[in-house]
Amino acid sequence: MYSTGKIAYEPLPLPAREEKSDAQMLEAAQAFRALMKTRHTIRDFSDRPVDAEVIRECVAAAGLAPSGANHQPWHFSAIAAPALKAQIRAAAEAEEEKFYAGGAGDEWLQALEPIGTGVDKPHLEEAPWLIVIFAQRYGLTEDGVRYKNYYVPESVGIATGFLITALHNAGLSCLTHTPNPMRFLNELCDRPEHEKPVMILAVGHPSPKATIPAVAKIKKPLDDILTMLT
Repeated sequence: MYSTGKIAYEPLPLPAREEKSDAQMLEAAQAFRALMKTRHTIRDFSDRPVDAEVIRECVAAAGLAPSGANHQPWHFSAIAAPALKAQIRAAAEAEEEKFYAGGAGDEWLQALEPIGTGVDKPHLEEAPWLIVIFAQRYGLTEDGVRYKNYYVPESVGIATGFLITALHNAGLSCLTHTPNPMRFLNELCDRPEHEKPVMILAVGHPSPKATIPAVAKIKKPLDDILTMLT
């Protein structure tokens, strides 16, 4: 974390971790891939509640992500209040109306067609939790002095990946939602101007009627996304 005083480098022994054989490492990697293969983005949530402590633990896991200079330039606003979720939905749909009315452009809209998205976003109210992710473009000390954060998009992206994985590992489903622009979230979530909202995660349990678009099961083959230089 950022500190106003000078902190000297102090190496610590690597904390205890499980040692695995080559075979165990491969088995663990395969098991984790199998787990992540069951992760799907959904838009239909059940009314089953989610304990706040589960959300707290998942966000705590996200907070363990690496970040530029260890400044941890993120903030997560977890929202369960129905009235606030309704406000977020109304504001998001207002932006989506402009997006789908032509603001996105034909190519973008065509790319979204197989996904089945549209202006109406009922999941923003139906999901028991919304987690709004903010990127802190710079930090402020307790005295209000500004300091620079580093690799903010990369750091927040990694933390968001941690969060989505933690939610899935806990047995929850989520939907990534990025209305554009999103500045309305600062006011609704009472966050400062220097924090940039980058994503809304709708979080909960899937409805029995939940579906996924068929195209979502089409993934690039490994050879298309991996080059091994040995």
